[in-house]
Amino acid sequence: MRVIGLMSGTSFDAIDAAAADLTLEEDTLVLTPLGLVSDPWPDELRAALAAALPPAATTLQEICRLDTRIGQAFAAAAVRARRELCEDRADLITSHGQTVYHWTEHGRVHGTLQIGQPAWIAEATGCPVVSDLRTRDVAAGGQGAPLVSVVDVMWLRGRPGVPVALNLGGIANITAAGEAGEPIAFDTGPANALIDVAVRDLTHGRMDYDAEGRLAARGSVDAELLQRLLDEPYYAQPAPKTTGKEAFHLPYLRAELTGYAPLPAEDVVATLTQLTARTVADAVRTVKATEVIASGGGTRNPVLMSMLRSALPGIPLRTSDELGLPSAAKEAYAFAVLGYLTVHGLAGTVPACTGARRPSVLGSLTPGARGLRLPPPPETPPLRLRLRMAASGR
Repeated sequence: MRVIGLMSGTSFDAIDAAAADLTLEEDTLVLTPLGLVSDPWPDELRAALAAALPPAATTLQEICRLDTRIGQAFAAAAVRARRELCEDRADLITSHGQTVYHWTEHGRVHGTLQIGQPAWIAEATGCPVVSDLRTRDVAAGGQGAPLVSVVDVMWLRGRPGVPVALNLGGIANITAAGEAGEPIAFDTGPANALIDVAVRDLTHGRMDYDAEGRLAARGSVDAELLQRLLDEPYYAQPAPKTTGKEAFHLPYLRAELTGYAPLPAEDVVATLTQLTARTVADAVRTVKATEVIASGGGTRNPVLMSMLRSALPGIPLRTSDELGLPSAAKEAYAFAVLGYLTVHGLAGTVPACTGARRPSVLGSLTPGARGLRLPPPPETPPLRLRLRMAASGR
């Protein structure tokens, strides 16, 4: 089955579309990567989305407009991926949509909202679309995140020790998936979320993020501010747990900076980068990791990666690229796998990772141009994920 996975994370810097051929060989799902295309968000749409996110106020009118326009932007990315990566042939599209709110109170998730109307994707491509993947896990008592944990567990199964998959997006999350004991997954806290809003605010919009960690490299970590940030109660909560930009945003950062003499922008960014490294490292140590395999936009920040290595002495830190899975495309490929599981009637969650009462088949299905024809479920559900390079070398 040829599947396109569409992903836009909490940083909403681009819409990623990754295409893969997926075949089941006994108990192993074999993923052949076909490539990634990445479409920057249109400036006007990105600004409208940012203006509507919590803690800002918004209206149902604006939510309707964003749902439509984001769906259309995802559809354009899917059309491009189908044309450039799939020779105009795809069997299924999985759309993560754009998370705009994750309703969490007292450690429990009550609801989650991803927008980007899938009907636009189905209409533009003619393909069936799996979308709204998080809500079913929440309904089953889970956190609705990290959903990539089921893919990480399949992918890392068989590696020695306790391998940990780390995603450094807007929010950081880990999945620990050793052969011994139950897997565990949770959001560790902000990865790029606070760094990005600080850079945007302190440069008055001239920069959207700390490219290659250049600001952090010029700054010094403020020990007092770092400790204040580390006192955030979220970090001490037990797993499974999840968070998002509804918790870690510019007003949160401004409140934490209240009472300080103004710090140079470089020092603020360096301190926030160290915050990410420290909270990730603390989480990694709690699961007794023997190796960390990182992916996501944060892997392109050499200062963050250097701080992580310093905070994790004796624990190898590598990127998923070294194992054959492009770090920039990993989440989009993971959602392609989740869509494959859904249309085959297979659960896409690991209850030990999300905290749900039971595994769930995820998402909603929007039919394509030829209606909806679901394949039969396999006799043996996949337990492992293996990568295979495409014959063309893509």
